[in-house]
Amino acid sequence: MAKVNTAWDQVSGNILKTWLIFIFFTIFVTAVVYVLARGLGYGNIGGLGIVGLALIIAGIMNVVSYYYSDRIVLGISGAKELKHDQNKELYHLVENLCIAAGLPTPKIYVIDDSAPNAFATGRDPKHAAIAYTSGLLERLNKQELEGVTAHELSHVGNRDTLLMAVVAVLVGTIAILADIFLRSMWFGGRDRDREGNNSIFAILALVAAILAPIVATLIQLAISRRREFLADASGVILTRYPQGLENALLKISSDPQPVRSATSGTAHMYIVNPLKGKEAGSWLTGLFNTHPSIQDRIKALHQMEGNLSNS
Repeated sequence: MAKVNTAWDQVSGNILKTWLIFIFFTIFVTAVVYVLARGLGYGNIGGLGIVGLALIIAGIMNVVSYYYSDRIVLGISGAKELKHDQNKELYHLVENLCIAAGLPTPKIYVIDDSAPNAFATGRDPKHAAIAYTSGLLERLNKQELEGVTAHELSHVGNRDTLLMAVVAVLVGTIAILADIFLRSMWFGGRDRDREGNNSIFAILALVAAILAPIVATLIQLAISRRREFLADASGVILTRYPQGLENALLKISSDPQPVRSATSGTAHMYIVNPLKGKEAGSWLTGLFNTHPSIQDRIKALHQMEGNLSNS
């Protein structure tokens, strides 16, 4: 008899796939930095030294991002903190889900925007925040709002903000080094043959400088999409009501209005892509999306709806 996949199997599978992609990405970044360093004229030892230096700088950038990214994102979004007495029902909904999830209650923010959407941020569960647009609070019923909140709390519990910050810094590191290499080709790069630079590495570095930033961005987006699947699955386990999140996703995605304050740098944080009109239209264009297609997410939730009874 075939094994029945449970809701917990889906969560475990999503976690495994995410970390396999992340491990591959780390190896990829290390290899690209090494090739670029050799292409810049550094020897084997020097190339390894550049790799170490790049990773140290990336680590410092991650620390800064870890402590300040939430404030920056909330500020860019124009989010205002919501006090308990301003919306007691919402506060109690969030508190109840936090108790069920074993998480501290995050700060709650509201973005004055008629487009329905939401995102979570914060360096860890003790310093987390959930931001809802006013349009989302107006249009969703209690079950749908629970589905969205459980999804965002899952991002908090899964440390997705930290993971995506690390990934973003690694992507930025590749982009900066690739730009340095390409500029060096125009300004003094011809002198490197006299320094014993390996022409094979020079060619490989040129190819890497052109293609690596694109590949790195594609991997970053793949990790983002996988974390959305994971948050969907984890959130449904929390509420045990997939239809609430399904209906919320359909309502949010069917609204044609983009979130005014959203940018390409913050789009991956929202529960549904806030930059409307940029959803996947084909497999190829889907590679450049921050979120899985709504159809794929609804399909996965339908599967969980049947699997919950077996878990």
